[in-house]
Amino acid sequence: MCYEYQKFINICIVTPKFNPVLSLMTSNHRKTTKQDEKSRFLKVGECLYRHKSSGVYYGWVKKAGKQIRRSLKTKDRLLTNRRLRDLRSKVGILDPGKSPRSVTFMDVAKRWMKTGEGRLKPSSHQRRRTCINQLKPFFEGFSFDQINKRVCENWESWRGNSISPSTFNYDRNTLISIFDYAIQDGLIMENPTKFIKSRKIRRKPITIPTKEQFKELIETIKNLDARARSAANLVELLAYSGMRLGEAIHLKWEEVDFVNNRFTITGGELGTKNHESRIIPLFPVMRDFLNRLKNEEGTIHQEERIIPISSAKKALISACRMAGLPNFHHHCMRHYFASNAIEKGINFQTVASWLGHKDGGLLVAKTYGHLRDDHSVKMARLMNF
Repeated sequence: MCYEYQKFINICIVTPKFNPVLSLMTSNHRKTTKQDEKSRFLKVGECLYRHKSSGVYYGWVKKAGKQIRRSLKTKDRLLTNRRLRDLRSKVGILDPGKSPRSVTFMDVAKRWMKTGEGRLKPSSHQRRRTCINQLKPFFEGFSFDQINKRVCENWESWRGNSISPSTFNYDRNTLISIFDYAIQDGLIMENPTKFIKSRKIRRKPITIPTKEQFKELIETIKNLDARARSAANLVELLAYSGMRLGEAIHLKWEEVDFVNNRFTITGGELGTKNHESRIIPLFPVMRDFLNRLKNEEGTIHQEERIIPISSAKKALISACRMAGLPNFHHHCMRHYFASNAIEKGINFQTVASWLGHKDGGLLVAKTYGHLRDDHSVKMARLMNF
């Protein structure tokens, strides 16, 4: 007898599909197991059972002909009533016409992705897409009835520690949001990803140029070549206004009100980070800078951008290397603005409003509070009677 034929015979003997006797025995065993399992519980109320040996309460709730059993994880009768109500409300959300067995993770992820179209900024929407592409290699092919806490633990281990905490947190938040969307859609009752903890992000020390370093940086950029003058202007605009890069490069001449001494930050078509425009006083140093630009250019058009370029990255890298300065980047100029404001004695709340923060100055105090302390120590030395 050939090997392949013998293999087929063995399959027929041990598989219920090919062996009627074994199939009947398996079916009877399955029924017996269910009966034995149910006999271990004592009914103590409507939809409420107690395990005879452990004393733990269970909720048995029926939805569209399906029996759903969940442990209430307590032996306290009073606490049981509240948890049973919570279980019933969760079961009530389920859509009888949707089966988690027939819906894959990627199907729901794609639907959730579309909910952000037109509402999120393009960069935020792209971030969502990137996170889903990172989740796809692990969860692709999983249906929702297969994903439980253990699977999510395996994903956390699979993602590993080789990625940055911020990247992991983005993926984690995306995963949680997809399951929350599935709950709202009536597909599942609980989110198995809630237990995954976010990773702590260690703040990098901020680099703030001194006034001497800033002056040397601007002069070095201007001496690079004729094209670098726009880069120097962008760096100065960031340092004198406190704007983010995306806000500064979209600032137009028509948004600067020289009469009322103020300017409006809109962020252009993409908008500001918090989607809100803000009106900022025209600081003396910025006013002088803009007047100098007007005199240099001669004729300006109100609808044009003040700075025609979108980045000074290459110029900053070259200038810092040539002048032997630390590696300053665009955001360092925002730090430079904030540090100068704080050293002038301006309160945190006012600085925060200029920067576009919505927390009333908490982040400014956390980030730059040591500057005020250092400045206070220096001022105290002057108190020599």
